[in-house]
Amino acid sequence: MFPPVATKDPTAVEQKVRSACVAMFPGGDADFVGCAFKWAKECFAGHYKDYQKIDARFHDLEHTMQGTLCMARLLRGRHRAAAQPPLTEHTFQLGLLAMLLHDTGYLKKREDIEGTGAKYTITHVTRSAEFAAELLGEKKFSAKDIASVQRMIRCTGVDALLSVIPFQSELEQITGFALGTGDLLGQMAADDYVDKLPVLYAEFAEAAAYTNNKNHFVATFASALDLMQKTPAFWENYVMVKLNRDFGGLYRFLNDPCPDGPNDYLNRIEDNMERLRQRLATFVI
Repeated sequence: MFPPVATKDPTAVEQKVRSACVAMFPGGDADFVGCAFKWAKECFAGHYKDYQKIDARFHDLEHTMQGTLCMARLLRGRHRAAAQPPLTEHTFQLGLLAMLLHDTGYLKKREDIEGTGAKYTITHVTRSAEFAAELLGEKKFSAKDIASVQRMIRCTGVDALLSVIPFQSELEQITGFALGTGDLLGQMAADDYVDKLPVLYAEFAEAAAYTNNKNHFVATFASALDLMQKTPAFWENYVMVKLNRDFGGLYRFLNDPCPDGPNDYLNRIEDNMERLRQRLATFVI
């Protein structure tokens, strides 16, 4: 089992990611991790240009920290397993940036005072990619690197069309799939995931009010209870399928020992699903 990490504390997550970086790339630029986290924290705290502090209640900074920690652990496990092609430090750095910035599309501009950033749920992946280009351009990243980060960000989102993403290398694709895997597992394995499902529903309901597409995923839930009732099937019939078929089963690099040991993330999610079923059984409809 992975030791518990307080994902509400970005510094605690940063330390774990830095340790993973040092283990994979001894003698590399471990300071890059600190810079990347600093930029992300500034953005989510409302200290970047004319963007407000994050006000989406589910897709907040902790959500990003949960995914970042999971992705770092997965890539560390893949490195330990000597999987091919080997991860390069540069690609790891771009993947880290992509994960840290993948939900910046929920950030609102200062003059945007209507609703919360959740209203951008349907467009947040595109907005995140645009935000990343703006920020990384200012940080003097090359156009090639910025495009790589954007392609990795596009691996997230319920309706992501992975087959049309023009990855420039196998390693870029693997890192993008590790990002998508970490994004899903990190949030669903959280201790308070079941408790936060009504908060997630509130985000979906707000997003649904801002779209004319009533067939979109966010508009398919009648209530928080409806979302909760559908979540176990979502895990079994969508997430696990996506992890295996679309993301190439990269989650197995979280097995300890790899490849056949128990998977702490899957076990915690299964515990959450059982907890959810027990809670639903107490509802009187």
